[in-house]
Amino acid sequence: MNHCNILSVTSRYRFAAYLTGATAARTGDELSGPAVLLLGVGASGAVAGSTLLAGLTIAAAVGGPLLGAILDRSRKPGRVLAIGLIGYAAGLAAITALFGAAPFELVVGIAVATGLLAPAIGGGWTAQVPALVPAEKLGRASTLDAMTFTAAALVGPGVAGLLATAAGAPAAMVVAGVLTLIAVPFAWRLPGNGERQRPRFFEAAAVLVRNPALRQSTATSTLSCVGIGMAFVCYPLIGAQRLGNAGYGTLLLVGLSVASLLANAVLSRRSYSPDRAVQLSTVAIGIGLAGAAVAPNAVPLVAAVALTGIGEGPQLAALFSVRHREAPPEMRAQVFTTAASIKIAGIALGNAVAGPLAACSPAAGLAAAAGMQVVAAIAHPLWTGRKQLVR
Repeated sequence: MNHCNILSVTSRYRFAAYLTGATAARTGDELSGPAVLLLGVGASGAVAGSTLLAGLTIAAAVGGPLLGAILDRSRKPGRVLAIGLIGYAAGLAAITALFGAAPFELVVGIAVATGLLAPAIGGGWTAQVPALVPAEKLGRASTLDAMTFTAAALVGPGVAGLLATAAGAPAAMVVAGVLTLIAVPFAWRLPGNGERQRPRFFEAAAVLVRNPALRQSTATSTLSCVGIGMAFVCYPLIGAQRLGNAGYGTLLLVGLSVASLLANAVLSRRSYSPDRAVQLSTVAIGIGLAGAAVAPNAVPLVAAVALTGIGEGPQLAALFSVRHREAPPEMRAQVFTTAASIKIAGIALGNAVAGPLAACSPAAGLAAAAGMQVVAAIAHPLWTGRKQLVR
């Protein structure tokens, strides 16, 4: 085998290992949120569950810029990721062990501290992709990376529900921690980056504002995420209203994830403009949400949710491609984790806004979510400060 072939095999192995580790970590993350909620709800009621989950989620939105800067400053970011994953798993274990045995305020504090490490599971991993694949393969690698998020979103909540039903919420918490720990050796072996520059903490926020392409993709996706967060609250209520059971509404999220995976599988084999794909995928999400708002029965409702998934998966893949292309190498991790934090904040805002609206009318909630996609798509060309972004 010649030297080029050896390099090719090594790159494939490294990226396959990356995908394995990222999928395990992200599945643990997607499982941990519902597990924390169910742990609180099952033992102390809805307020306790929502408070624990809010602590975990809000902290994740805050921790991204700080963790990203630490990754950018490290010669061996994989080891920083591994330590973050261990800390996240330890936090989940502490929440499980202490819930009901220690003051609730202490447990919430542990949830907040644990959530600060959550960006290690999302943007922190993704920022390492350029070190694993040649530049000409980065677009396809971004799509495959985005598919790990979708696969995790497909498996995690379902496993959490099954485990909580069969063995109790603590069992779901344990499995979430184990999946996170499975990813540790894959993170630890990620290649180093040599001598790194020293970007200032929180400098990535300025980069996201100053760079036209990053500003455009971040603003569009954040507005879109507000609508997606609203939709997630509405789907169970739509299921109860039109399918006869709120559980069927939750299964709509599974269908959304399947459609998202299939769309990205097709997209990974094609060349495309990620800037334009962010806008077009947002349009598809909006049409799907609007269709779900007016669908009278199961068949058009499932079709509308599938269309939403067809937009959501490629939107994430296109976002990754834009960030990889535009982020300064010396602060790539900080850009990814800061952008992920902004996305989490958008989803959380959508969740909060949708509650009262969906309680009155789930269809109105979905219509408002679709309206957010319209706003995001129309405003998309305006964020660059020029008429057309040429790529």
